[in-house]
Amino acid sequence: MPPMLPKKLLASILSSKFGLPKTAIKNYAVKAAELDKDLEEYLTDEALVDERTLYEETAKAMRVSFTTLKDRDIKKEVLNLLPLPLAEAQKVIAFDKSKDEVSVAMLDPEDMQTIEFIERKTGLKPKIFLTTVSDVRETLRRYHAELDASMGATTARTQTATSAPQFQTATGDTDVVALLTELVEHAIYQEASDIHIEPRGEDVHVRFRVDGVLRPVMALPAELKEALTARIKILANLKIDEHMQPQDGRFSVDLHDEHYSFRVSIVPMSDGEKIVLRLLHESERPLSLDELGLLPEQKQLVEEAIQKPHGMLLATGPTGSGKTTTLYSLLGMLNTADVNIITVEDPIEYHVAGINQSQVNQQTGFTFAKALRSFLRQDPDILMVGEIRDQETAEIAIHAAMTGHLVLSTLHTNDAPTALPRLVDMGIPPFLVSFTTNVIIAQRLVRRICEHCKKEFALSAQAIKELSDTIHLKKLVAILQKNGIRLPAKEKDLARMTFYRGAGCKKCGMSGYRGRIGIFEVLDIDETIAKKINERATAADIAALARENGMMTLLEDGLVKAKKGLTTVEEVLRATKD
Repeated sequence: MPPMLPKKLLASILSSKFGLPKTAIKNYAVKAAELDKDLEEYLTDEALVDERTLYEETAKAMRVSFTTLKDRDIKKEVLNLLPLPLAEAQKVIAFDKSKDEVSVAMLDPEDMQTIEFIERKTGLKPKIFLTTVSDVRETLRRYHAELDASMGATTARTQTATSAPQFQTATGDTDVVALLTELVEHAIYQEASDIHIEPRGEDVHVRFRVDGVLRPVMALPAELKEALTARIKILANLKIDEHMQPQDGRFSVDLHDEHYSFRVSIVPMSDGEKIVLRLLHESERPLSLDELGLLPEQKQLVEEAIQKPHGMLLATGPTGSGKTTTLYSLLGMLNTADVNIITVEDPIEYHVAGINQSQVNQQTGFTFAKALRSFLRQDPDILMVGEIRDQETAEIAIHAAMTGHLVLSTLHTNDAPTALPRLVDMGIPPFLVSFTTNVIIAQRLVRRICEHCKKEFALSAQAIKELSDTIHLKKLVAILQKNGIRLPAKEKDLARMTFYRGAGCKKCGMSGYRGRIGIFEVLDIDETIAKKINERATAADIAALARENGMMTLLEDGLVKAKKGLTTVEEVLRATKD
């Protein structure tokens, strides 16, 4: 779907230039939404308004130049100045250049993020023009046609060179290299965490995961499948001629003075091999506890726990909830010249200077348990175990925490209290669990509201019902007040309580969200909790006592952040559902 014209401006032009009444515009908007189209796209596709006139009038109102691309002879080297993924996703076309400027036709001349990216990418000052949807479509078809032609030779070379030692050189000189580079650059530009490359019948679909949500980016011709897959395998040092077994690897790139690593997973599917590239920004510094999203009381408990000379701190939550990021943040705080920090991970996601990092290797028998046993002879002060998966690893981690080491690790449980019976179920005696465990952090990631389009709103009837079913109003008010949020008298009712959401704008891709933040549940193992553990209490009993002692649940922490305008109630409810 192309970027939308500003709604108020579009309505004004439709009314003043084309004589459409407000009721007709509203009805057309409903029909457009039913077809998953923007209003201007629907009107021009149905020939209800003249496309060129509409965009010429819009250009005048926006005070930008208008241009047509049809029948324009665009040089290949100019067209290729912009990555195809960017051209596809943002509907932008480079059509001319001079020594200092690049002329760019767009459907959204106010998209400053894209304009800034173009300037960084080309090193030229963008000269912006508005054009029509049909012109962009036609030019992109030409873009694809040229790409298809150049890829024909690539595909032929791939088929004859897959077993040849010179294959890396053969593919290194083709347009596949440029295509993959453009995909990677655009993923970084979109702040994506993953790139999905999926063969589907006649096409190869590319999707990016941004803020935890997959977004379609483009469809490539099926002819590119083998060449693109082979190129990624070469970079990740994988077997090029293996198509029936999963493979995992890694490669690194330097872009715009930043270093990025990509974790590669290739799995055979019915239509070919599906590839997922996990993007790891290795130049990023560890986040602070405030940046992670810990509230003051939670932050204090965690800081006190990691300052203890021994014991264990656990981060819990499902896959993708940010546990590893939290542990790296804690390691960043602990990483000083006078301590020996050793990690065992699967895989290493971030390389950190000053920390001794190792990666498990099941094929050679280098497991978490074996690594830990060896590391205890390496005079460590702090140990980070990527995950406690089995009894043996749990026993060694507990032993290390009991004998003068600080141990950081993760468990897959839904909340903090459940981690304690989980360790007991692994065969760890309750008294050892209670003696060695300092703090347990449960967490989820929720999307942040875009600061550029944030606005106040009242909860829907459905949201009010869901909240009323999960938390009592008096308790919610008390929690908000405890965290410094004073409610006026008119807001002592959910129906009148003010929350926030993103209206959708160019900065956030019309999603209303940009970035993510954690919501947390921090369980301090004090004497009362330790006694419950020794009594082999259930997770429910431990949770009830922890809440009596003041522990905020994931839901409560999320609602505080929703009331502060950091995220939405809908995001919190989604993330905390069992």
